[in-house]
Amino acid sequence: MPTVIPVPPPRSESELLTRARQIAGLNLAQLASRVNQPVPASLCTAKGWVGQLIELCLGASAGSRPEPDFELVGVELKTVPVNQAGRPLESTYVCTVPLTGNTGLEWETSWVRRKLSRVLWVPVEAEPDIPLAQRRVGMALLWSPKPQEAAILQQDWEELMDLIVTGQLDQVSARHGTFLQIRPKAANRFALCTSFDENGAPTETLPRGFYLRTRFTRDILERHYQLADKSLNSPPLIRGI
Repeated sequence: MPTVIPVPPPRSESELLTRARQIAGLNLAQLASRVNQPVPASLCTAKGWVGQLIELCLGASAGSRPEPDFELVGVELKTVPVNQAGRPLESTYVCTVPLTGNTGLEWETSWVRRKLSRVLWVPVEAEPDIPLAQRRVGMALLWSPKPQEAAILQQDWEELMDLIVTGQLDQVSARHGTFLQIRPKAANRFALCTSFDENGAPTETLPRGFYLRTRFTRDILERHYQLADKSLNSPPLIRGI
């Protein structure tokens, strides 16, 4: 693997947003060349590569730690794969679900709240007929949840965590939650972890992750970019094309 060309962490939100806007309109091959990284042939064996590439280019420093990606400014990065109409193609991963050691957890100190308090959304083309190297990065958006959104996210989190803490994980489905949902997150069906059943007995299960529903991220993008009658080629989502 070629040596990564490091980008120092941004020291302010304005510096981060400036960097993000400077890469708007570039394709993934151009971004990869900036940090001396190869473009994989496919995302099938490189899941998460797009987000990791943009993290490198913008100077994210948190790595896998439960902190916002840009620690100095308290901002989380979320890349959003979008179609030519600028609409999200999949739900957005937030963080892992704590299946053990979760008694007494509160929304105010939860990973979900910390991750979603301040987010840099970066849309990226993801139509399957566009070669990976040619997919372009869109115009970034700095966002914080409005009070009503924060209240619904909190309600979703509390209801879902109540089910987890009381050993009802097997009853949780992707249908639960207005904005936030829980789904399995594992490399394969053999990547098991420990949870507890209703009787408090340990049991093996697939890891779970918190995800934002597609309609939630779609509403954010539509509200800020007014995508109803725009394509990905139209400003302000993509600049310089």
